[in-house]
Amino acid sequence: MRAVIPFKKSNAKSRLSSLLTDKEREDFAMAMLSDVAGTLVSSGCFEVVDILSTSIIDCDGANTVLANSGLNEALNEYLKKMSSHSLNEPVLIIMADIPLVSIQNIKDITASRSDVVIAPGRMGGTNAIFIRDPSRFHVDYYGASFLKHMDIAQNNGLAVEVFDSFNLSTDIDEVADISEVLLHGTGRAAGCLKKLGFVLAENGGRVGVKRT
Repeated sequence: MRAVIPFKKSNAKSRLSSLLTDKEREDFAMAMLSDVAGTLVSSGCFEVVDILSTSIIDCDGANTVLANSGLNEALNEYLKKMSSHSLNEPVLIIMADIPLVSIQNIKDITASRSDVVIAPGRMGGTNAIFIRDPSRFHVDYYGASFLKHMDIAQNNGLAVEVFDSFNLSTDIDEVADISEVLLHGTGRAAGCLKKLGFVLAENGGRVGVKRT
């Protein structure tokens, strides 16, 4: 069984630019990636953990697979290679900005008997997708990718399960998302934010963050 994490290091997390400098955004993105990759490795579920990136990424326990094409093209090429050059082993695709994902989440999603398991993100995205037979599936990210992936599975006659998880649905894209990392995170991403001086603060009756 394999896991793959698409990752873009340059100009990472541009929607956080009002809060973080370019270097800080890059460091935070790397911290989130480390949390995700570390969880995958520690789960013991995978023989191989790959990071799909345009540049070499130093991340303990994970390999770098270089790809210069767009997200969909790179991932579909990866799935094609897995289905043609190996025993067509199951693949978990998981995004790099989900630092709250737990070992139990990974064990649960990979233990499913369904052909495809989709962990939706907020606003109709796909944060993780477990594909038991890569030769029978392709990805189509951006926009309402959750619905597109459901359609792809059903059109290929595959049994699909929706994996409903707070941890896996919490992708960190917007400034408002930062508080979730400080509230619930215990890994490198939370440590990175604390090192940068971020703390929780009440904002209009809701929990937000401020920089000290």
